[in-house]
Amino acid sequence: MSIVIDSERGKKVAELLYNSFTTKGIHGRTDMPEDITPNCVIRGSLDHILFITLTVSIDYQRDAPSLWESSRKTFDDPKTRYLFDPKLLHETPLRKIREDMQKYKLSKKHKKDADIWRTVGVTFYKKWKDDPRNFLQDCNWDSPLVLERLRNDKHTCSGRQISDYPYLRGPKIGPLWLRMLRDNVGITKLKKLENVPIPVDIHVARATLATGIVRGQFRGRLDEVFGYIRKAWFKSVKGLVIENREMMALDVDKPLWHLSKYGCTNRDETTGYCSFFNRCEAREFCIKGKIKIENRVVELET
Repeated sequence: MSIVIDSERGKKVAELLYNSFTTKGIHGRTDMPEDITPNCVIRGSLDHILFITLTVSIDYQRDAPSLWESSRKTFDDPKTRYLFDPKLLHETPLRKIREDMQKYKLSKKHKKDADIWRTVGVTFYKKWKDDPRNFLQDCNWDSPLVLERLRNDKHTCSGRQISDYPYLRGPKIGPLWLRMLRDNVGITKLKKLENVPIPVDIHVARATLATGIVRGQFRGRLDEVFGYIRKAWFKSVKGLVIENREMMALDVDKPLWHLSKYGCTNRDETTGYCSFFNRCEAREFCIKGKIKIENRVVELET
């Protein structure tokens, strides 16, 4: 294994992608799947916070546009709206929650997703008076502490210690939740967001590898490369300034996601040839070589 982090290249890519995304877009798009709110939901309201929080808690191994569309349909239906109310989640049998999460394909792994959804919702009901903001305030709005609490807070169930925030506690979803609370909900009280790692999923990984920020020779589990990617973006954005503040790793999450979702997924896995090359904003940084990601395994020869 031989992996290199090129943070100088990363600085150029970060500036390029951020500027493109906030003006003309990446591959012509500036929208994210979570940007559209359910009908009659006001941005920044408690309903909006719960919609974002519960939906992102099952945002693993999912097609994001489909997940968020299913969640909006579930919210908009009066018969399934209760799924976004922590008190009603606590009062509703798990069997019914499982059934109702299937109505608009909100759940993909029916038992697991319902367990996650209900546990997160009931935690906010029992411990935080239905409002995730009470949890954030208890963490003094300190973002690294929020992530630590997500990982470590537990409750006892049938004599076993169970996580209060299954999957929301994860290395991708935890930072992603904080980024959405900032960007979508509009919470400005969150502190030390510059210390929050970029939420690495397959798209952020592919775009980082395809632009050569992380490159080399490697074959193994994809999540073994994630640590290099998080480190790469921490280093790459250091010293950059946007909108009169220092850039942070979270700022390149959405541009990288778009770069991969609507561009790098078209790369030839062996040669690196991409049919979208001539229209790609980051084409000058597109690296040739093998980037094959399959079944959570990556083969890298760049």
